[in-house]
Amino acid sequence: MIGNFAFNTSGRILFENGAAERISTSGAPFLGARPFVVTDKGIINAGLLDNCLTDIKKNGHEIDLFSNVTADPPLALVQEAVDAARQHGASSVLGFGGGSSLDVAKIVALLLGSNEDLEGAWGIGNAKGPRLPLILVPTTSGTGSEVTPISIITVGEDEKRGVVSPFLLPDLAVLDPKLTLGLPAHVTAATGVDAMVHAIEAYASKSTNNNPVSRTLAVEALKLIGTNIETAVFEPRNEAARGAMLLGSMLAGMAFANSPVAAVHALAYPIGGTFHVPHGLSNALVLPHVLRFNAIEATSVYAELAPQIFPELAMFKDKPDRAAALADELGRLTERLGLQTTLREVGITADDLPKMARDAMKQTRLLVNNPRPICEDDALAIYQAAL
Repeated sequence: MIGNFAFNTSGRILFENGAAERISTSGAPFLGARPFVVTDKGIINAGLLDNCLTDIKKNGHEIDLFSNVTADPPLALVQEAVDAARQHGASSVLGFGGGSSLDVAKIVALLLGSNEDLEGAWGIGNAKGPRLPLILVPTTSGTGSEVTPISIITVGEDEKRGVVSPFLLPDLAVLDPKLTLGLPAHVTAATGVDAMVHAIEAYASKSTNNNPVSRTLAVEALKLIGTNIETAVFEPRNEAARGAMLLGSMLAGMAFANSPVAAVHALAYPIGGTFHVPHGLSNALVLPHVLRFNAIEATSVYAELAPQIFPELAMFKDKPDRAAALADELGRLTERLGLQTTLREVGITADDLPKMARDAMKQTRLLVNNPRPICEDDALAIYQAAL
């Protein structure tokens, strides 16, 4: 019997090579007279935004460009962006870049549209809305932020805090594979693994909203990413692989936006927040170890997923063997992609682990979705295995 569920996603999705260069047409219902563009210095320096801005300006829109976004954006930066957008008199917000830029754009659109206090919006379903019209254009294939109602901000020194609300879903998500052709190999690898984690955790989530739509999307995402991630890393100008990765990332984003992620992300946040390790790599470092921990409760689920990512794992007929092989093969994939595989390689020592375990336990909104209950001692043991 299929249980009750709700499924939300972005209002409109456009997948097209070169779409970002024609955004004044696709975004015409939403841009208004004074769009506020949120991005980062890397996007500006790479010239990825040039044609998009030219297209918007030549159609009479007055743009203000905020390009100060950094990885794991801190609260002060978000407030800086909100103040700049308010001073501009923004009619809409356009987020262009990786997950951090899209997350900042979401919060700017929310706070300007609703005039609410961010302190009251943290958590699930607490944002009051409405928001300004919002367009999101991802330049990486990993976060799926363009189709998720989630924005993650760094509060204080290292705490990751989230706003989760349907108000954060954009009016338009523009997926332009052309924008991802220049991604460095290590970014392609880390963001690709991040998208895989989204799909795996969405499929296995204990959320009451785990649903057939999310599971179907998760499987398709894993097929696309599993088949194409190594090609995208080692043949960076391969347009077919890049397009498949971008689509797979979006599908995984749709899946976990409705069937939320769990312990992999919870344990990754202290790695990123304290040691400033990129989010995708943080996930990759703990992924196989969390799967081994969860396998006691999630054997059947992981056995179902294994051949979707790695078809050769269908040779394992026993579910426990197949689930174990999935964790092992994901670890080997990370190594083949050239990513670090141990916490030591990113500067983490054994002395750091107890605090990391304590911090991971703060991610209650994620841990509640994990297939197997996890306590602080369990988190510490997982980190020790990953060291």
